[in-house]
Amino acid sequence: MNEVAGESELDWVLVLAPFRKDADYIAASLREQKVAVKNFSQANDDLVHHLSVSPGVIVITHEALSPSVVAAIGKHLLAQPDWSEVPILVLLERAAPVARIRARLERSWPGARLLFHTRPIAQLELINSIQTNLLVRLRQKQVRDAIDREVELRLELNHRIKNILASVASIFQMTRRGTSTVEELATDFTGRLHALSNVHTAVFEAGGEAVSLSSVVNLTIAPYNGDGPSRIRVHGPDVVISRASATTIALCLHELTTNAIKYGALSQKEGSVEVAWSLSEEAPTVFSLHWVEADGPTVVEPTRQGYGTKYVRSALGSLFGSKPEISFNPDGLQCHVATPLMRLQQG
Repeated sequence: MNEVAGESELDWVLVLAPFRKDADYIAASLREQKVAVKNFSQANDDLVHHLSVSPGVIVITHEALSPSVVAAIGKHLLAQPDWSEVPILVLLERAAPVARIRARLERSWPGARLLFHTRPIAQLELINSIQTNLLVRLRQKQVRDAIDREVELRLELNHRIKNILASVASIFQMTRRGTSTVEELATDFTGRLHALSNVHTAVFEAGGEAVSLSSVVNLTIAPYNGDGPSRIRVHGPDVVISRASATTIALCLHELTTNAIKYGALSQKEGSVEVAWSLSEEAPTVFSLHWVEADGPTVVEPTRQGYGTKYVRSALGSLFGSKPEISFNPDGLQCHVATPLMRLQQG
């Protein structure tokens, strides 16, 4: 077998021409066009192996149409995937029984893409025919890739919808347990859905499974800052985390913000909140998240732990691998938690 390296994005050509110099002639012509060629010699080569590596086009002279070759090609064509239709160029002598050969091949290769040429054939005509069919093969593969991508996107969409619905159901159940009236349930549930929606918006805009923490935080607290001076100040280095981590952090920030509006710093005009995160310099890099309230009412530790605090402790504890430090400092509620950054970047 002789092989000519190709530089084109087009596929390679398998030539079955055992007599004269047809194979060399075709190979030399295609070589000039940077198309890869494999010449098959019935005496020494394994046709089944050549076919197994999927030629883009098969060129075969009628002298090569032995029963074993016809059978091998027929078996290969039957095993093609649905998207594939390998073009086959058959080169016939002028005196060859064209109708009989055509009928025989159509029986042996039902549904095959057959193109017949009579020899002698001009070099330009043959090369144009081969290149045209290589383009046909390229389009087939592009259609295959598009179909595969569509299937992949549908599966991914189905997976995400199931995850979102599971999150919504979980949020509803947790909200229902923490409220006593229908109005309170509606208000708290709507707020938590908005927080969840903001995370998915940030992920969509990021274009993947990873998202900027700054985007998530800013989208989550934006409804509470209004048009005046920001009462919730946010700062930290540029950090990219996974969608799952972003969802948990956003929901926890929403709970802390809701609590601050009801009971904490944001319940008073001068009150403020600082949301900050930092990265350590040692390896592995440690990510630290801080929530600090100031200038609100004097904080007194509650005698009973509310839903919001329970959720923040549980969710951040699961995400970060350690319970957050929540302190009811008289000057303002504080929450601190840390973990290796890699943990938040995993799916």
